[in-house]
Amino acid sequence: MSMTIAVSGKGGSGKTTFAALAIRYLLNKKNGSILAIDADPNATLAENLGLKVQETIVGIMDEMGKKIDNLPGGMSKEEYLNMCLQNSISENKGFDLVVMGRPEGPGCYCYANSLLRGLITKLSKEYTYTIIDNEAGMEHLSRRTARSIDKLFLVSDYSLVGVRTILKIVNLIKELEIKVKESFLIINKVTDGLASLENEIKKIEATFLGGIPYSPDLLNLSLEGKPTIDLPLDNNVSYAIDDICKTAL
Repeated sequence: MSMTIAVSGKGGSGKTTFAALAIRYLLNKKNGSILAIDADPNATLAENLGLKVQETIVGIMDEMGKKIDNLPGGMSKEEYLNMCLQNSISENKGFDLVVMGRPEGPGCYCYANSLLRGLITKLSKEYTYTIIDNEAGMEHLSRRTARSIDKLFLVSDYSLVGVRTILKIVNLIKELEIKVKESFLIINKVTDGLASLENEIKKIEATFLGGIPYSPDLLNLSLEGKPTIDLPLDNNVSYAIDDICKTAL
C-alpha cells in the first residue's frame, strides 16, 4: 500500500528541512521504498539530502525543445518525453529523487507542473512512500500538482504570519477540493512557549503536533556546506521530527 505525503508552508518556515529529516526517518525505519519529489522551483531538497541533481523536469523540457524536429526514429513526442522523465529519476542509497527545477516563464511552469502531476500519479503507485516538498506558500497546491494526499504536513515558522499563511493554505485546499486524508500542523524554530500563537492555531483544521525547537546546529551545518541529514540523531530537532513522524506516519 502506497502513501503520499506532502509538506507545505511559507518560504523560510523550514519545510524543506522537515521534509529531508522526515525522509531520513523513513530511511531508518526501513519499511518500504521511498520516492522524494522536489516540487519547489527553488529546489533545495537535494542539497538538504546531500545530493547533486543531474536532471530536472524543466531541464528535460528545455532539451526536448531543441530536439523537437529530430526525435529518435519511430518515437512520438509523448513517448520520447515519457522516456526522458523516467531518466530524470535519480537513484540514491535507499530512495529515489525527482526534481522539478526552475522554469523560464509562466507557460513553462504550467506545462512542467502538468508533467509533474502526471509523473506523481504514475510513480507514487510504485513506491511505499512518496514525499513531496511543495513550493513555498500555496502556489503549488493551487495548481493542483497533487490532487490526492494521504498526509499533509503544514509547517509554520514561529510567527503569526507563518500560522496565518497555513490558514490560507487550508482554506485553499477546501476551495479546490483537493483530497487530503489527514492534515498536521507543526510550528518550527520555536524559541519560547506557544501561548502567543494559541488562538491562531485553534483556527486551523489540522491536528496540531506541537513545536520543533530552534537549533543553531542547523545553521552551522549550512555554513559548513553540509546537508541537513547530517544533523546528529541526538539533536533536539531530530528528536522532535522523529516523534512527529512516529505519531503521524
